[in-house]
Amino acid sequence: MDCDEVMLTVRITAAERALLRDLARGYGGDVSGVAVDGLLEVIPVLHDDACVLPLLRVLARPAPFALTLWLPAPVADLLPLLGERLVRTGGPAVGPASAALSAALRLWLSGDRVALVAGLARLHGGCGAGSVTAVRSGAGAAAFGAEPVRVAA
Repeated sequence: MDCDEVMLTVRITAAERALLRDLARGYGGDVSGVAVDGLLEVIPVLHDDACVLPLLRVLARPAPFALTLWLPAPVADLLPLLGERLVRTGGPAVGPASAALSAALRLWLSGDRVALVAGLARLHGGCGAGSVTAVRSGAGAAAFGAEPVRVAA
């Protein structure tokens, strides 16, 4: 039986949890949906082992709160690959999908709040609360200390 969504638990800080909930308020209160949007912003910029180093720094910081998220199966399928990359570069070997989700989400939440809101607005076609200024393409990647991947058309 195929499942449309996968439940995973992430470890985050109180400040990260508050920011995630605040961002979700502008998009119907769906914390899982906003977390997925954040993953869609940050995972593509993690194209090689060197780009994973910021994830390891994020994982090194304590995160006392557990938060359960529902992810679409195709997005959840990306996490073990990212988890394997984390392990190859010195990350935790236990629960690579959850560790990868926690690290990617925390990395995204550590970005500039204006860039986060602008990225969400882009993904939602301008929907959402608050005023958002235009952000140039690739600005989200720069917020995470990584260069965006350029793909030939």
